[in-house]
Amino acid sequence: MSNFLNKVDFAVILLVKNANPNGDPLNGNRPRENYEGFGEISDVCIKRKIRNRLQDLGQEIFVQSDERRTDGFRSLKDRADGCAELKKAGKDKEQYAAISCHKWIDVRSFGQVFAFKKANDDNAVSIGIRGPVSIHSAVSVTPIEISSIQITKSVNGETGKDPDKKSPDTMGMKHRVDFGVYVFYGSINTQLAAKTGFSEEDRELLKKALITLFENDCSSARPDGSMEICKVYWWKHNSQSGQYSSAKVHRSLKVVPTRDNPKSIEDFKISHEELAGLSPEIYDGI
Repeated sequence: MSNFLNKVDFAVILLVKNANPNGDPLNGNRPRENYEGFGEISDVCIKRKIRNRLQDLGQEIFVQSDERRTDGFRSLKDRADGCAELKKAGKDKEQYAAISCHKWIDVRSFGQVFAFKKANDDNAVSIGIRGPVSIHSAVSVTPIEISSIQITKSVNGETGKDPDKKSPDTMGMKHRVDFGVYVFYGSINTQLAAKTGFSEEDRELLKKALITLFENDCSSARPDGSMEICKVYWWKHNSQSGQYSSAKVHRSLKVVPTRDNPKSIEDFKISHEELAGLSPEIYDGI
């Protein structure tokens, strides 16, 4: 039973400098941008980072990335089949969903579809769980500029017939956003929280994950320090349905450039419109 009784809306302001925050595999892994030139980070990418942070915080995660596996299972089906409690639930959908939500924080937060084929079983159960935490894609405040550089390899991938002969350099490309300030929004729905068991404790873990989103997230595309959480705005309503719609709460946050071609977070004015009876908690990124 969930003890989560107050609707929550939140917004996250993040900074990207000389990094590729979310490459598009359909566009040569260039940073994602919309048709107007504004940068984007998909909601799926953001949820992946949140799952990673929750895993760092000691929570059990169902959708684990390959390089972060902690239980040896190489697929979602294997992880589900390896859970003894789920085996006992069998085709009881309600019990199966309840066990899944209790065991994995990402399932009770974001929801999950369990639809795995089972050999010699024409009556395999397909279960969909709706999670209370919804995340928007992040969009940059101003259009982004993307730099691209060619890269080459300096060593043979495999030994050829002549071990002393270097194979032709393989050309590749790396892309990066020179500078960008992005904003994404989210909400926590109390009705869905009651169904999945999402709790006040889970809420605090989610908040901590957002504040520390880029810890242990470095890679060649995102060197340490190239992505930073600037601010997290956290609105806790005084009721289950909320005093205002999420759209109005999200719209109350204003992030406006104060000069042409901004190059730092100081070149933006960050403010929020006061809503009667609803003031945000504001956190600096860690």
